[in-house]
Formats: sequence, structure tokens, C-alpha cells
Amino acid sequence: MAGVIREGAMRIGELARRSGVSVRSLRYYEEQSLLASERTTGGQRIYPDTAVERVRWIQRLYEAGLPSRTVAELLPCVFAPDTVSARDMLDRLTAERDRIDARATELLATRDKLDAMITSARTFFSGAGASA
Repeated sequence: MAGVIREGAMRIGELARRSGVSVRSLRYYEEQSLLASERTTGGQRIYPDTAVERVRWIQRLYEAGLPSRTVAELLPCVFAPDTVSARDMLDRLTAERDRIDARATELLATRDKLDAMITSARTFFSGAGASA
């Protein structure tokens, strides 16, 4: 019975396939205490069906540029919000959104400078080619 997995649970490879992340990422999430598994008597990791949604949330928060520590702080608020955690989450999410907005503004300014340089280079080269 060591290899038997209860109904509604999945091995790490199945979770990776269903959530669209690598097995390596799932192991990392566990190391960072973002994701928890149980172990079979044979030592295999098993996860509940709810782990798929949790992993997708972890991915979204990482894609937004949040560090592991912040993701770990926010996940309990996402899955089991209460009045205190919801208030903390609101403040933290607002701060992260503001940080992302500032970074987006910087990136847009950089893009605009690159566009100006590209336009200047094209003008230069089209004029140089015409006079040669």
C-alpha cells in the first residue's frame, strides 16, 4: 500500500502538468514554504487538488514581480482571508501595485528613449545612404 495515493490527491508530476510549472519550481515553492505536500510511506510527494489553484496564484504573484517573502505573506490572505489579513493584504497589495506602476513608468520612459534613438539612427542611415 506504500504507493497508493488517496482519491483527490496527485503526485508532483501531475501537479506540474496541471498547473503548467516545472517539478523543480514546485520543489522550490515547498522550500520557500509557499506550497505544502504530504508524503506517502514511500516518500513521494502528494498534493490535494486545491494545490493547482495555489500554484497558479504563486505564479501570478511572481509574474507581477513580487519576491518569495511577499508571496508567502499574501497567500494566506488569498486562501483564508479574515478582517485582519484582508486589511494587511490591501495595504501590501496597494504598495506592490504602486511599485509595479513606478517600474512600468520607468520602462516606458526607457522605451521612448530607445524609440528616439532608433528614429535618429534610421534618419542618419537613410541620409548617409542617399548621399553615398
